[in-house]
Amino acid sequence: MSTGAHGLLLARDRATLVIVDVQEAFRKAIPTFEAIAANTAILAQAARTLHVPIVVTEQYPRGLGETVPEVAEHLDDVTPVEKLEFSAARAEGFELDPARDQVLVCGIEAHVCVSQTVHDLLAAGRQVHVAADAVASRSAENRALGLERMERAGAIPSSVETALFELLGRAGSDEFKAVQQLVR
Repeated sequence: MSTGAHGLLLARDRATLVIVDVQEAFRKAIPTFEAIAANTAILAQAARTLHVPIVVTEQYPRGLGETVPEVAEHLDDVTPVEKLEFSAARAEGFELDPARDQVLVCGIEAHVCVSQTVHDLLAAGRQVHVAADAVASRSAENRALGLERMERAGAIPSSVETALFELLGRAGSDEFKAVQQLVR
């Protein structure tokens, strides 16, 4: 069985990880940047271990820089989708496997690009989970507002550990040991 009894738990055969705009220019602007980058890197590493596809976006990389090295080093062959749109879902080249109906979203900024992406994914019929401890804004108020709006629209609030252990589904495997090491 790939999902929980009610179908709201993440399942590795249904999920895609979407990393929104974790870029160099935000490092000095976001007080919690280091934690967000570290948590995003954990998600990327675990997604690789669990064979969950990853989509990465970069908002105007000529001005905001590329995906930060601590995340990019775990992306292997994933080419970031460059965008000017705030919603990643509206960007040319942003594609999700139609057979995968769940999206785990993380990134920057909660009240702008992450929020607009989540709203568009929900409107497209996707089940969206937001890893709150891997989402940031320049201010705590805007982060809280962005998270609240996404949840009210139907997104499922989550955390890095919650999402990863849902994707694992059980202990006792090499994958479990690898993910467990990431979250320790």
